[in-house]
Amino acid sequence: MGKNISDLPGPKPRPLLGNVREIRARPFHQVLEDWGREFGPLYRFRIMGRQMLATSDRDMIATLLRDRPDMMRRSSRTAEMLDEIGTRGLFTAEGEDWRRQRKLVMRALTPEVIHHFFPTLAAMTERLRLRWQRALAAGQPVDLLRDLKAYTLDVTIGLAMGQDINTLELEAHPLQRDIEFLFQLVARRLTTPFAYWRVPLLKRAQDHEAIAASARIQQAIFGFIADARQRLAADPARRLKPANLLEALIVARDEPDSGFTDEAVVGNAITMVFAGEDTTSNTAAWLLEFLADHPAAAARMAREAEQVLGERAVLDDYRLLDQLPYIDAATREAMRLKPVGPFMAAEPNQDVVLGDLAVPAGTVIFLLLRRAAEREAGLAQQERFLPERWLVEAAGQGDDPGRKLFPFGGGPRFCPGRYLAMAEIKMVMSMLARHFTLERVPGAPAARECFTFTMTPDALPVRLARKT
Repeated sequence: MGKNISDLPGPKPRPLLGNVREIRARPFHQVLEDWGREFGPLYRFRIMGRQMLATSDRDMIATLLRDRPDMMRRSSRTAEMLDEIGTRGLFTAEGEDWRRQRKLVMRALTPEVIHHFFPTLAAMTERLRLRWQRALAAGQPVDLLRDLKAYTLDVTIGLAMGQDINTLELEAHPLQRDIEFLFQLVARRLTTPFAYWRVPLLKRAQDHEAIAASARIQQAIFGFIADARQRLAADPARRLKPANLLEALIVARDEPDSGFTDEAVVGNAITMVFAGEDTTSNTAAWLLEFLADHPAAAARMAREAEQVLGERAVLDDYRLLDQLPYIDAATREAMRLKPVGPFMAAEPNQDVVLGDLAVPAGTVIFLLLRRAAEREAGLAQQERFLPERWLVEAAGQGDDPGRKLFPFGGGPRFCPGRYLAMAEIKMVMSMLARHFTLERVPGAPAARECFTFTMTPDALPVRLARKT
């Protein structure tokens, strides 16, 4: 006879609220990981009257990821909250709707498309280098965390929509501010037991501001769509080979019987902005903190960058991306220790059996990705930052991070933007290592992990200096 959820170990729930108090007291992902260490690879907890599961069993996680979108789906609560702020697109789509949108978005994010975009990516990276160079020459501090977020937002909107909004040089750009605000709001709502903001009389000031911020983002996207339609009208040949994601979405929308709506165009455009800005910049930020604490790793990265870039200011040939194995390894090691997505939430579309556990349809299952890597990656000195573990020279062959880590998810719904993300990080890190040095700010505490839908550092205690 199989087990029921109530048979599993887990934290003792309180009357009415369940385990809400523990969840609200600390960053959500840390609470889930600590419970995993205490109660094992599969446990239960409760929010209000709803039972939930969490697993750090790598085989179970891999199976659940493979079963999307048919047997498993993204958490409906997460999807509803993202839909509420205007990101109704690939990220929240399910079933056949997801398959149709996925095919289109994948066409717009292929390596070929990114190679076509590469001169713009190089120019944006050079703009970042010059900004840092000017600030240091003037004796001004560099806000690395802010600049990384602006850079990745500029790249994302450039590739997705063919626009250069230059948030890097426009301080406190309204679009960046609105995106940051909504990210933080969604994170708070995910751990709020009751969706009070859906009751008009209970809405707070931040909930009214969320509506306004979402409307401003949509208005900006509508402006980008109008520009894209003008480009397509002026050059009909672009319909055969769209130059960016937005043009591809519009072309698909305009095909007879496409089943693709204006809402899907806007939703996917906004989804691309949300998915591309925070995840990539936070990965780069965590990597910078590791490098500041590991000067030998920073020095090796600098040697690699100097060898590959030579006299170039920034990497200007996409074929050179594959000649940065140490930067690639260091990035993957940062993703292992500080993944921007330390967990995912899924739920079965129908009653299922996981091992010998009966799980009813709709049960939220938290997939503890970082904890799974801790438990089952089988890595030596896994608490240490050791990029060398992923290199071919390690023990003769090197580990395969794709078999041990889930930084871009897994299964059919793996992140379609992973090639772009890795290209951006290699561009920034090779530029920085070639022209600058890093050091920890004296006396500054380590960055704290915050959960703002992704895992973000509260600050970056790292100082940039020019090479002498």
